[in-house]
Amino acid sequence: MPNRSVFFISDGTGITAETFGNAILAQFEMKARCVRLPFVDTVDKAHQAIRQINHTAEVEGNKPIVFTTLVNEEVLQVITQNCHGLLLDMFGTFVNPLEKELGIKSNHRIGRFSDASKSQAYHDRIEAINFSLAHDDGQSNRDLASSDIILVGVSRSGKTPTSLYLAMQYGLKASNYPLIPEDFERHQLPPALVPHKHKLFGLTINPDRLSEIRNERRPNSRYASLANCREEVAQAESMMRRSGIRWLSTTTKSIEEIATTILQEIRPERLEY
Repeated sequence: MPNRSVFFISDGTGITAETFGNAILAQFEMKARCVRLPFVDTVDKAHQAIRQINHTAEVEGNKPIVFTTLVNEEVLQVITQNCHGLLLDMFGTFVNPLEKELGIKSNHRIGRFSDASKSQAYHDRIEAINFSLAHDDGQSNRDLASSDIILVGVSRSGKTPTSLYLAMQYGLKASNYPLIPEDFERHQLPPALVPHKHKLFGLTINPDRLSEIRNERRPNSRYASLANCREEVAQAESMMRRSGIRWLSTTTKSIEEIATTILQEIRPERLEY
């Protein structure tokens, strides 16, 4: 299994370079040492980056892999002419052909978030994050009608990270509401959720995995016991079936997979990127 250093160079945050680069590298069975070099927006910084890359190539005896999303032509030229690694210029690969096809020049904007503070979409995204934090774990039942999505499920089934991901990535106001033993005793959805049934999506989890997660938080407690986890999961799944709520198991799924499935099912009208 080859080992290789991988550099992500950008004149902005580097999020695009890193996300795209890691998606490509995931196709290969290899161990990568990842080095992030954001805000390389001057010729001097470009030379500093080159010294680091070329030193790595010399020490390791093979070419580092270098992903770039550089807009500044002068900075890019320094990297292109002096890099001793395998250079993969993502903007050059995709933006230049699009310019030719569309017959227009790109904005050559440095960084996706460079002027975000002036954008209404950005402020909406911040509002969505604050909303999701305020409505985490059933902290507030107020204004649930403003939720784009309401996640339900037992405690520690993945509701909080999923709701925050939906807010941060898509600008959605995501609430999450834990199902507790008192709800199971009533054999019906919590009254606060009934009017918003069309926005509900359930998350469940394998009881053994749930017990492991809960034991990290409250070791040797009834809350974390396998028997209790089995009972809660069974009751929650039964309630979701009876109520006709769409749901999935988070046991083997990433946050990205969970969020994508939810969006396919709920299809909220307000969706930002």
